[in-house]
Amino acid sequence: MTLGRRYGTETVKIRDIATDSDLPEKFLELILLELKNARIVESVRGAKGGYRLRRAPAEIKLSEIIRQVDGPLAPFGDADQLRSLIVSDPDHRALYSVFLEVRDAAAKILENTTVADIVGDSSKSRKRPSAKKKPKKGSLLSIVHKDAKSK
Repeated sequence: MTLGRRYGTETVKIRDIATDSDLPEKFLELILLELKNARIVESVRGAKGGYRLRRAPAEIKLSEIIRQVDGPLAPFGDADQLRSLIVSDPDHRALYSVFLEVRDAAAKILENTTVADIVGDSSKSRKRPSAKKKPKKGSLLSIVHKDAKSK
């Protein structure tokens, strides 16, 4: 987030990123190396050296960063693995289907959220729905919503 907030200025030293992010420098070095190899950030050597984003924050999706650093987007494995389990394990098919839906929902959010969105670059933020959707009749959300109103 530090690099996103400081995009377009000078490079940022790893020490400053670590302090701003409250992360150990050694841990941050590993993350920055992975992001550098993925061409998301670049490093500059010398007295004025440090790190900076290679592209504008609005062009970098959170999904890119998370896949690079953590692997699959959701804690349930990748989509192909889940689809395979749905087919090969009939006893747990329903559970794996739910995991796949959760994974797909998380992926959609992360693929539609950029670094600019999370650092508060409001001119490039993605649009959020302003009106609340009415829950479908019979859905868990409508039951919870109805129960909360009655209390």
